[in-house]
Amino acid sequence: YSEGFEGLGTLPAKEKAWIAPLPVAFDPALPGYQNMLNMGNDHGGENFPKAQAIKDATMGHFILENHREGHLFIHLNGSYHSDNHGDVKGEGIVWYLKAKAPQLKYYTITTVSQEDIRKLDPEHFKKADFIVCVPANMTKTY
Repeated sequence: YSEGFEGLGTLPAKEKAWIAPLPVAFDPALPGYQNMLNMGNDHGGENFPKAQAIKDATMGHFILENHREGHLFIHLNGSYHSDNHGDVKGEGIVWYLKAKAPQLKYYTITTVSQEDIRKLDPEHFKKADFIVCVPANMTKTY
């Protein structure tokens, strides 16, 4: 994140093969990237969301490269990379997937924690297609 997208251009071709083809599309107005700017406390500045975007773009690129028609493809990732994909523009990996292959069907699963797991709190609505709600006092391992 210290050099922004420009720093990626200086990588040797062998290393560029491990990331999405450059340049990657980037919309700094997406809510997830805006939230990163706000929670970064000046750590990383404008490059912080760009670092996240290259991760999202890279995962999306390799998902599509390895997906085979007629087969289910399952990709596991941290929730920040795929939560809120149902927004108008989408977020994270799904934003990149829909830009390259809008005809495919995408479903996301996320986990949320809350005090009462019998009814999903409104703040979690539409976070994913499937939401696993766990008790707030459940052990966390991150």
